Amino acid sequence: MRLEKVDLNLFVVFDALYRERSVTKVAQLLNLTQPAVSNALGRLRQTFDDHLFVKTREGMSPTPVADSVVKDVREALSLLGRSVGANARFDPFRSQKVFRLGMNDLAESLLLPRLHEVVREVAPAIAITSYYVEREAATAELKGGVIDLLLDAPAVNARELGHKHIGELPYVVAMRPGHPLASGDLSLENYLASEHIHVSSRRKGRGQVEMALHGMGFQRTIAMRVQNYLVASRITEGTDLLWTVPRVLAETLPLAVVELPFVVEPLSWHLFWHRNAADDPASRWMRDMIESVSRIVLN
Repeated sequence: MRLEKVDLNLFVVFDALYRERSVTKVAQLLNLTQPAVSNALGRLRQTFDDHLFVKTREGMSPTPVADSVVKDVREALSLLGRSVGANARFDPFRSQKVFRLGMNDLAESLLLPRLHEVVREVAPAIAITSYYVEREAATAELKGGVIDLLLDAPAVNARELGHKHIGELPYVVAMRPGHPLASGDLSLENYLASEHIHVSSRRKGRGQVEMALHGMGFQRTIAMRVQNYLVASRITEGTDLLWTVPRVLAETLPLAVVELPFVVEPLSWHLFWHRNAADDPASRWMRDMIESVSRIVLN
């Protein structure tokens, strides 16, 4: 293979195909047409003299040749990305970059409105895309460039990631206005005797509140578990369920708010990035923007 005759963009397509196993998904991810991705795959097959990916029920499955070269391809792309990132100038005012952020709807609702305002003042052409990322997939998506940054609890743990603590979100108890427990101090006895709503993007697993109660030898009754904070707010408004929620969000909602009758570790937010992007000027700039906005919003 003579490297000067190979289009290096083909290796970007190769990496995306290996990760996504779908021509359609790769086309969407790389902002290409499906025929363009298919054409790139055809050229890759000629270059390697191998099918590389074969259609199966599960999608485009890699051949042994693809399995054998993917590590080298990714290392080469990573090295090239570091070289470009370390030396390229980043001009926020002129940049049209789309930053892809991984965060849940709590972070979106609290940070994105102010982040948009701050970014728009100094970078009018920059756009932000945000969506939820499973923790199990976060490291791979950061490494593969699917997302640029991830905002999550410190449960995300990988040597390949850099991270910075950007804020603490203490909990309170929210309930509908007029709830029998809305006036006066909420006792632990009344808290445990009530039914609760819990927000989690995971199908199972204990949250901060459960861990605190477990340490005290108690357990609460969760009558409803949902994955969205806005949904939880609407349900709490119309029921007698108690909702243990970060204060910074609860105080913006039409709900009664009282103090927790026991100690719960606050929700801790960390910003994560792949170490390959540690010195990238664009990544550093957006990390600074998010950290600055977090200080304003959470304090």
